[in-house]
Amino acid sequence: MSVITLPEPAVEPPDAAAPPTRASGRLSGLLRPRSGDPAWVRPAVVGLLALTAVLYVWGLGASGWANSFYSAAVQAGTKSWKAFFFGSSDAANSITVDKPPASLWIMEISARLFGVSSWSILVPQALEGVAAVGLVYAAVRRWFTPAAGLLAGAVLAFTPIAALMFRFNNPDALLVLLLTAGAYAMVRALEAGRTAWLVLAGTLVGFGFLTKMLQALLVVPAFGLVYLLFGPPKLGRRIVQLVAFVVALVVSAGWWVAVVELVPASSRPYIGGSQNNSILNLIFGYNGFGRLTGNETGSVGGGGAGPGGGGGPWGPTGWWRMFNADYGGQIAWLLPAALILLAGGLVYTMRRPRLDRTRSSLVLWGGWLLTTGVAFSLGQGIIHSYYSVALAPAIGAIVGIMGTLLWRERGTPFARITLAVSIAATSIWAWTLLERTPNWHPELKFVVMLLGLGAALAVLLGSRLRGVAATAVVAGSLVAVLAAPVGYSVATAATTHTGSLPTAGPSGQGFAGGPGGRGGPGGGFGGGQGGAGRGAFPGGPGGFPGGQGAFPGAQGAFPGAQTATGSATAGTATAGRAVGGVGGLLNGSTPSAALVKVLEAGSDQYTWVAATVGANQASGYQLATGDAVMPIGGFNGTDPSPTLAQFQADVAAGRIHYFIAGGGMGGGGGGGGTSSQITSWVESTFTSTTVGGVTLYDLTSAAS
Repeated sequence: MSVITLPEPAVEPPDAAAPPTRASGRLSGLLRPRSGDPAWVRPAVVGLLALTAVLYVWGLGASGWANSFYSAAVQAGTKSWKAFFFGSSDAANSITVDKPPASLWIMEISARLFGVSSWSILVPQALEGVAAVGLVYAAVRRWFTPAAGLLAGAVLAFTPIAALMFRFNNPDALLVLLLTAGAYAMVRALEAGRTAWLVLAGTLVGFGFLTKMLQALLVVPAFGLVYLLFGPPKLGRRIVQLVAFVVALVVSAGWWVAVVELVPASSRPYIGGSQNNSILNLIFGYNGFGRLTGNETGSVGGGGAGPGGGGGPWGPTGWWRMFNADYGGQIAWLLPAALILLAGGLVYTMRRPRLDRTRSSLVLWGGWLLTTGVAFSLGQGIIHSYYSVALAPAIGAIVGIMGTLLWRERGTPFARITLAVSIAATSIWAWTLLERTPNWHPELKFVVMLLGLGAALAVLLGSRLRGVAATAVVAGSLVAVLAAPVGYSVATAATTHTGSLPTAGPSGQGFAGGPGGRGGPGGGFGGGQGGAGRGAFPGGPGGFPGGQGAFPGAQGAFPGAQTATGSATAGTATAGRAVGGVGGLLNGSTPSAALVKVLEAGSDQYTWVAATVGANQASGYQLATGDAVMPIGGFNGTDPSPTLAQFQADVAAGRIHYFIAGGGMGGGGGGGGTSSQITSWVESTFTSTTVGGVTLYDLTSAAS
């Protein structure tokens, strides 16, 4: 143990322990360089944020409506304040989206100010990403060097899945921003011991709950533990302060929930994603513990692990899940380095005083990384690869803090060995990930491997590196660990993304298997080359009927799951966006001009110009017409809303003009339950006609 019994090193900048000035305590001073900082700090910070903004904003409109499910809800929120508050899918407030509405509120405010468009919806997401990068820099820089903060921010900015989600309109962008802001508030609380910062942290996490429900609470154990162990006040006061943290979290998360529960069901939209029109069912079921256990009533394919517990319809679970073909290229480029540096850092600081800032930081960010990573790895319910963006701020902070600390302390064997191992492991792992996309810049893996191993060797042997030699080693190390994720991030930004399950990486890295895609040889989603064999979702025996390992009517994948090129990544060419513009479970419909004209005719006479099964199916028609379209059954087409009797009453009252066939799972016409009942009733009661390749039923005409 002699190598880890170290003298107390100067691991923090000279001003780290000094009380912050009043200016530095204001939010406006988060990114302000400190007195004594080198001249390069300000331009470096501005450059990082500017580069992040360019990466996240450039060509943003090419993705169109991106996830049309949420874009349609944004449109609804610009037409109705009731839809705004509840997060309704349509302005007539038939049903909400299957998440709370906080992320929609930001986009809806933008769309109300600038009009509903791709840019007004997606630019707020990009700005949230720039803000998150700035907050990671500020949180790390507060106690450590500018270089540590810049490295932490750069790792977040150039994580491929971050480059995707901050260019997309899923709730994850706002969630990451709020949790990162909460971590910054925790740093301030640990620094000063002030209750106000803990209350702010709890409030930010609470609003994270209003963004994506229980996923936001995965950081709470880390936040609570780090303050309980390392907060400045005495233990009794720390406990009281943590009670205030919990109260702030509950109030900020619960006020909207309480309003929804208190408003009579007849006066609000149906709660999408629930099976009993209860927000509590959504919180603890579909968006809560069901994600961990697989018990998700109303899900498209829940039900827990597969045979032997090794995996379910959402892919194999286990400790290596974040490294597999589904997740590795999205988030895991620097995950091995973060885990190595976290373990090494905890050993390195084990003999420090209780208030040591390095150890406090590692417990804060490391606890975030481990609790969230374990939940994602072992969760048997609906967990998609893009959820992993929630790990990126923690990975960035750990790499920034420990990478720069160990470099400064490279005179000690332990620091040199730990840093060298992390660099070598990252370059070897990058080679493995790049092998999954063998046709995308194959030369890059050789550059990364040679530079990484060379830099690791130089660090291991060069305890006295100084001057030009030290600069060269640092530069080589940075290129080795960042070149591949930067390349993947740029490729992600250069690729259009639509649908509900986008993936990061080079164009063609799709949802449905093949090298680099989901599945790959041996299973996961998609199976083998092209994703058409066994192992696709849910696939073959025990899967959904029809097709080979897929939803009905598709081959080996979700119908038309789109990640990049505007065409289906698996199955037949029309799997998701069928002839005539019929959508599916994962993609919005794309109606023809003739169909839009028919739907718009006399639209002001109806509450809903049309109804169809599934919110994605409805979204394309709604966005094209600007009028409310009833999404029967919500996102999955499986929510019992409306009932057949309710639908028949709306038809009898003349509130719905058309029924559009072909919705539900895979465009097959009905997702089960009330959706199937409604579809059958319409088909047996009214006469169909075809417009632009889409089957319509005029619900105001005489019965057939």
